[in-house]
Amino acid sequence: MVSTTIDAKMLAKMFLAGAKNLESKKEWINELNVFPVPDGDTGTNMTMTIMSAAKEVITLGEKVDIPSLCKAISGGSLRGARGNSGVILSQLFRGFTKGIRDVGKIDVPTLADAFEKAVETAYKAVMKPKEGTILTVAKGGAEKAR
Repeated sequence: MVSTTIDAKMLAKMFLAGAKNLESKKEWINELNVFPVPDGDTGTNMTMTIMSAAKEVITLGEKVDIPSLCKAISGGSLRGARGNSGVILSQLFRGFTKGIRDVGKIDVPTLADAFEKAVETAYKAVMKPKEGTILTVAKGGAEKAR
């Protein structure tokens, strides 16, 4: 039977897999980033940010629940944020976790709401948001999720 919800244990696994995937692609992202400035460290900064949160998620172990997972992801990414891309990523996580922290399991509407909250939070955190950046990608993802 196919599950239609995501529990804390599954979300933790998904987050850690995403962190590992980002880490493995950081050099590609470094080369890919040319807008608004070809700074060459976007992948590195995003990796440092997400790996900070991943360390906190790992410490939760098997008895993870949604509120503690949200705290680990949000707090860990904020404390580990590096560069503009890391700060934006941490704000995406902050908004996303605000959207799910009070639920026991995440269903599709809750997930779509959390993606929208992530985008809203990240846009508010950037003084002059520019389209064509990770903000645009996040907004497109939230729209597709809806």
